[in-house]
Amino acid sequence: MLTRRQFLPASAGLLGLSLPEFFSLRSQAAARPTRTNGKAKSCIVLYCWGGMSQLETWDPKSEAPAEVRASYQSIATATPGIRVGEYMPLLARQTERLAIVRSVHHTSTFHGKGMYWNLTGHAPAQATAFVNQPPSAQDWPCLGAMVSKLKAAPKGLPGAVQIPYPLVDNNTLQAGDGPGWLGAKHAPLLLRPAKGKPYGGVSRDLGVPVLQLAEGVDRERLQERAGLARTLSACPPSTRTVSFDHFQQLAFNLMFDPKVRKTLDLEQEPAPVQAAYGDHICGQSVLLARRLAEAGVPLITVVCGAGDLNGAAGDNWDTHSENFTRLKSGLLPPLEQASSALLNDLADRGMLDETLVVWLTEFGRTPKAQNGTGRDHYPFCYSVAFAGGGIRGGQVYGRSDRIASTPADRPCGPNDLHATIFQALGIPLDAQLEDHLGRPFHITDGQPLPLFG
Repeated sequence: MLTRRQFLPASAGLLGLSLPEFFSLRSQAAARPTRTNGKAKSCIVLYCWGGMSQLETWDPKSEAPAEVRASYQSIATATPGIRVGEYMPLLARQTERLAIVRSVHHTSTFHGKGMYWNLTGHAPAQATAFVNQPPSAQDWPCLGAMVSKLKAAPKGLPGAVQIPYPLVDNNTLQAGDGPGWLGAKHAPLLLRPAKGKPYGGVSRDLGVPVLQLAEGVDRERLQERAGLARTLSACPPSTRTVSFDHFQQLAFNLMFDPKVRKTLDLEQEPAPVQAAYGDHICGQSVLLARRLAEAGVPLITVVCGAGDLNGAAGDNWDTHSENFTRLKSGLLPPLEQASSALLNDLADRGMLDETLVVWLTEFGRTPKAQNGTGRDHYPFCYSVAFAGGGIRGGQVYGRSDRIASTPADRPCGPNDLHATIFQALGIPLDAQLEDHLGRPFHITDGQPLPLFG
């Protein structure tokens, strides 16, 4: 009887193949994906950097002890039996479009690593160690990088975009918010809208350039420079120059292609639409995301904060102190306004069924309020939400215990959220990606949540 090791060469010989040819064909067969029936052409991820509290938003506990529910109450929604936090009145009216997931969990209590888990769908290295993990070529690619590799964008447009800034913790870029071993060519393009101020504040430099001509350089002169650059780049390309050329061409497309420039121009929107999203950076970023989705960009991530996440405290969702005040006055209002406007706008344009919207965060907050005012990091049970893209609205998946401290029913992880997104986008769950050494990896080890109608 042949062993497996003996059978492989024998099989190759019977087929008239050399052993390398046999392994090549076997690899291609393994990488051949199973088709899915996803409806979504694009996905917009609304990411709440810092850790959104589940108790004041998607999973309120009105009957919990006072030290858990604190001063917040819950409100009824458009769907009988579903309640949300009292400062989410706009999204409360939209629950017939929402699938709320209340049983997500992982084990890392640190921002960067919690983000890594949620944006890559895989556990970070040293998940429970208190150390920042800067980006490297060994990281698993972020969702945008994977989608840009697996789902083609229209000509002249990037496969993935992130608005309006990168994810930074303690002034450090974080692993998981980039292309990792897929390489720079698949990094989401970082953009910000040309307008929009911090919610309730004054405009500040967000640290992300708006593509515009340098002083003293007009379009004709820049086109001449582009032609010269192409002439000088006749040498054999390296991986580094291929990536540079890719982003240089994208930049030229963004600046010169009339169709692309029109996509990025928020002034193309009627004034009532711009106002519906809000004149703050969150609202204008979400509006830009809708325009990019309409143009066919497969994956757009919007980092939803009240203003500059790298600036003053209060702009992000890390509510160790003044949790209730900050959610009420600075964090939920812009997210609520922009999210609600997005759902209505997509529906009005006939785009909701083909656009998946995901509310994501790195973890939730502790069930017990700290000193009565704040909540600490808590990855052991938190909530996210989905809408559009074939999702059946008016439902809650999973259940937490009476204080939202642990999943009590149908627990799920970030890998399952990714599998759900891939399924909605029609990306086969057994699709593979190769790292810089040519090693194949399946895009997810999760299972899609049964949220689809």
